[in-house]
Amino acid sequence: MENKLKRKTAIQMLGVAMVSIIMLFAGLTSAYVISTNREDWVSFNLPNAFYISTLLIVLGSISFILAKKAIKKDKKQQTSLFLILSLLFGLGFVISQFFGFKELIDAGLYFTGAQSNIATSFIYVITVTHLVHVLASVIVLMYIVYKQILGRYSKDNYLGIELGSIFWHFLDILWIYLFFFFYFIR
Repeated sequence: MENKLKRKTAIQMLGVAMVSIIMLFAGLTSAYVISTNREDWVSFNLPNAFYISTLLIVLGSISFILAKKAIKKDKKQQTSLFLILSLLFGLGFVISQFFGFKELIDAGLYFTGAQSNIATSFIYVITVTHLVHVLASVIVLMYIVYKQILGRYSKDNYLGIELGSIFWHFLDILWIYLFFFFYFIR
C-alpha cells in the first residue's frame, strides 16, 4: 500500500511540474507568434544540428522504453544497457544543440548585441530553456544509471526509472513540438 501511494504521489508531483513547463513554453511560443508580425522580424532556416538533435532525443526515448520493459522482466543487464544508451543519446542531444547554436552564430544570427534580432533571440531563449530541462533530465538519468548499477531497481521496484522515463518522453514530445513550431512558423 505504501509503495502504491508513493508512486501515485510522485507521478502527480511530476505531472504538476510538467504542466508548469507546458505553461512556460506556451507563453514563450505565444510571444514568438505575436512577434512574427513585427517589421524587424527576420526569417531563417533551422540549423542542421537541430535535425540531428531531434533524432537523438527520439532514440533516447526508444531506449528508455526498452529499459523500462527490461526492468519489468527483471533483465538487469539489458536495463543498464538501455539506460546508458538513453544517457548517451541525451548527451548527444546536448552536444548537437551547441553545434546548432554555432551554426546560428556562423550564419550571423546572434542572441544579443547589435547584430541580433528578435527572431533569433527567441529561438535562443526557447531552445536554451528546453536544453536546461534536458540537462536536468540527463543528471537525473546519471543518478538512475548509478542506482541501476548498484542493483537498486527490480521488477517490483523501478519508480525512479518510471519517473525518469515519463519526464524524458515529455521532453522528447516538447522538443518535437518546438522543432516543428520553428520549422513552420518563421
